[in-house]
Amino acid sequence: MTTAPKKTTTKSRSTTTKKSTPIPELHRNPLVFEVLDLVSKQRSKAKKIEVLRKYNHPSLRAIFIWNFDESVISMLPPGEVPYSEFDDQTTYSGTLSTKISEEVRKMYETGSFSLGVSDTQGRTTIRREFKHFYHFIKGGNDSMSGLRRESMFINIIQGLHPLEAEILCLVKDKKLSDKYKITKEIVAEAYPDIKWGGRS
Repeated sequence: MTTAPKKTTTKSRSTTTKKSTPIPELHRNPLVFEVLDLVSKQRSKAKKIEVLRKYNHPSLRAIFIWNFDESVISMLPPGEVPYSEFDDQTTYSGTLSTKISEEVRKMYETGSFSLGVSDTQGRTTIRREFKHFYHFIKGGNDSMSGLRRESMFINIIQGLHPLEAEILCLVKDKKLSDKYKITKEIVAEAYPDIKWGGRS
């Protein structure tokens, strides 16, 4: 009695490689909060670095240096930003930080981060204002009085999109990581040419 030869089946290994999901496209000159938000949404360190490299801009680097470099010392009082504007004194009391938080909360509730037609004030951006940041750190402009420095900071904050203003309030206290999932390690890898330390 002869037995039929066993069929030898060779399993072909399917080499399925995961397709890397492309990074969402932001518009040509994205606001800093849009870039930071996009970085935060990335799950892997490699993707976060990719976003930072793709949207590299001196204003973004300035924010990271101010926030993560221990040798950069803020010359602004820590904590809440005081709010005082003549027109609003009768209608609003509190801090600028609180007002910004309220505006940001409303934006998240409505899902709209564009001020659109409601932006009648012609807002500025961190991209435009970052060249003034040296006034707010030790060794930048030490001859400026504390009162003038604070007034200048408040003026910039009040002219920014609420989410940009929130970033500056976080950065002055080195608390950017409280809101955005970005670390010094990720920034250092994305921008290896940044020299850390020895700034003040």
